[in-house]
Amino acid sequence: MKTDQFIALVLAADRAANDPVAGKTGVACKAIAPICGTPMIIRVLDALEASDMVKTIVILGPPASILPDCPELEERVKSGRVIWLPNLDSPSRSANSGLEQIDQDAPVLLTTADHALLTPSIVQYFLSKSLTSHSDATVGVVRHEDVAAAFPGVKRTVIRLQDGGVCGCNLYAFLNHRGRGLVSFWQRAEDLRKRPWLLISRTFGFMTVLSYLLGILTVDKGLKAVLAKTGIRVRPVFLPYPQAGVDVDKVEDMLLVESVLARAAPLAQEQADSHDLIS
Repeated sequence: MKTDQFIALVLAADRAANDPVAGKTGVACKAIAPICGTPMIIRVLDALEASDMVKTIVILGPPASILPDCPELEERVKSGRVIWLPNLDSPSRSANSGLEQIDQDAPVLLTTADHALLTPSIVQYFLSKSLTSHSDATVGVVRHEDVAAAFPGVKRTVIRLQDGGVCGCNLYAFLNHRGRGLVSFWQRAEDLRKRPWLLISRTFGFMTVLSYLLGILTVDKGLKAVLAKTGIRVRPVFLPYPQAGVDVDKVEDMLLVESVLARAAPLAQEQADSHDLIS
């Protein structure tokens, strides 16, 4: 499989009305909220393009009426650099709609427009590991201890397992048609994403939730339960990038991301200057 054959689907509509980040920044949709002067979605699109592992980028939302509010995004859509599709009333239904309208044989990367710290290196690592995972689908995760060490005091949603707490990264790879069925599975569980114990109970049954509550559920046991329930082989990809576990759900997240990017900017400039001197 060529490494540049992934189609990227980017969920770019607000989950609910009155998004706090959109309200704080005075924009009509969180995806176009400026982060250090650059709309979040543009940061994500740039990372996907620079990874050299994505051949096509499809965004699901924001609504067409909002595109003129972000001229750079509107220009990318008009030029065909990015394909725009309308969002539906939930992330999982939007993702399913996108999957129905793209090449059915292509591997797919699914991510979100609020992944403001996404980098080409994160994309490359995740997709490269996914390609060698011998699975139908993969899910990007980071260890909670890594996120806590990198960003002390920052609250993230944690799934606490026997082999350690993990945080999601809003990175999913569907490597074949069977793997795409994970989105339908996700749709059934979507409303419970912030209540892991209830999600596990309703999705997998009493014994699995008992294992979770007793602290003896492992990543492998959880994914074997997915296989038993759906027939889909799912593997985790543990990312060595704590920032991959940070998305922008709240104003506090936005401020954190801006501080991370502000700290990184002088280093990036120093590296660029050094390269110029060597050249």
